[in-house]
Amino acid sequence: MSLPDLSDAQITGETWASDSLGVGRWERACLLTDLFPERGAAALFGTVQVALFRLPDDAAYGVHAGQVYAVQNLDPFSGAHVLSRGIVGTRAGEPTVAAPVYKQVFSLVTGKCLVTADKTPKENLPSDLATYPVRLCDGMVHVGLP
Repeated sequence: MSLPDLSDAQITGETWASDSLGVGRWERACLLTDLFPERGAAALFGTVQVALFRLPDDAAYGVHAGQVYAVQNLDPFSGAHVLSRGIVGTRAGEPTVAAPVYKQVFSLVTGKCLVTADKTPKENLPSDLATYPVRLCDGMVHVGLP
């Protein structure tokens, strides 16, 4: 049995007003069960590409076990929208994703670039990733957008 690859899927959303500080609106992304642990999936909300990562219920992830994180899908070092294809791991208990092109490592919690791998970001791009709040409601993943 093969599993569907959601990483290239365009997921259309449902929009409603936000009650969270810093969030302009919440968009429905997908079912939690659509996300495979330790694999990324890309979601497109208008012109905003987001990479979603579901962490496994594994003690190695500590307090982050079972959580879902959302960061920008744009890799600032390659200029490609590929972070959803990155490799999920941990550094000192913090969940991370390694970019698939040049292998920079980013925190999934803060978006901070932890390893630059002797590269610099493409012109005018910050080295850190934008992060987006995620909430789960009735088994549905919602992403907070500005």
